[in-house]
Amino acid sequence: MSQRIAVVTGGIGGLGTAICLHLARMGAQVIAADLPGRSERIAAFRAETAAHAEHITFEPVDVTDDASCADLARRVGERHGRIDILANVAGITRDATLRKMTVAQWDQLMRVNLDGLFHMTRAVIEGMVERGFGRIVNISSVNGQTGQFGQTNYSAAKAGVHGFSMALAREVAAKGVTVNTVSPGYCLTELVMAVPEAIRARIAAQIPVGHLGSPDDIARAVAFLVADDAGYITGANLPVNGGYFMSF
Repeated sequence: MSQRIAVVTGGIGGLGTAICLHLARMGAQVIAADLPGRSERIAAFRAETAAHAEHITFEPVDVTDDASCADLARRVGERHGRIDILANVAGITRDATLRKMTVAQWDQLMRVNLDGLFHMTRAVIEGMVERGFGRIVNISSVNGQTGQFGQTNYSAAKAGVHGFSMALAREVAAKGVTVNTVSPGYCLTELVMAVPEAIRARIAAQIPVGHLGSPDDIARAVAFLVADDAGYITGANLPVNGGYFMSF
C-alpha cells in the first residue's frame, strides 16, 4: 500500500502536535487541521515540526461547522486521493459547577467535543468504507471515566466520545475500518500546566507511576491503533493515565 494519509483535528495543540510527529515518523503524510486564526501557534507548530515539514502540513478547519469539515475532506482528497487515518483530537474545556454553568458553556463545549467528532468523522467514513480500509481514533479523557468536579459538561462529552466509538465500530468493522478511543490522564499540556503547581503536585501524588504523562505517551497509543496491522482492535478504549484510574 502507498503512503497512508492522516488527518489530525486539533493538530496544532500539544497532543495534536505530538500525534502528528509520531504519525509522520511511521511514514504517514499528515494533515494537521485546526482553526486558522491562531497565527502564533501555527508558526510555533511549524517550527516544532520543521524536521518533518515534507510530511506534515497545516489545513484550516472549524470542527463545529459541518461544511468546513466536508470541505477539508474534499481538499485533502483532491490533493492526496483519500484519507486513511483520522485522529479526532480537537477539544476544549468550559469548567464550572453545574449550578453555575451557563447554557453557553455547555453548548460551546458540546459543539467542539461531540459535534466536531460527528462532523469530521462523517466527512471521511464513506470513503474509508468504500476503500475497505480506515483507522479512526477519538481522544476521550480519564475524566470521562471517573467524572470530575466542575466538569459535568466535559465529563459527559468525553464519556460520549467512547460511546460514539463503540457504536461506529460495530457499523464499519466488517468494512475494514476500525474505530477506537484513547483516554489520556493528566499530561504535560498547556491546559494542565495552567493549573497551579500545588494542585498539579497533588494530582501527581495520586498517579501510581508518580508523575504526569507527556503528549508523546498519548501519541504512541494513537500510532499503535492506526497501524495497518492493528485491524483486530476495534471499539476499544485504551487508557493512558499512569494508573490514575484502573478498570476491568
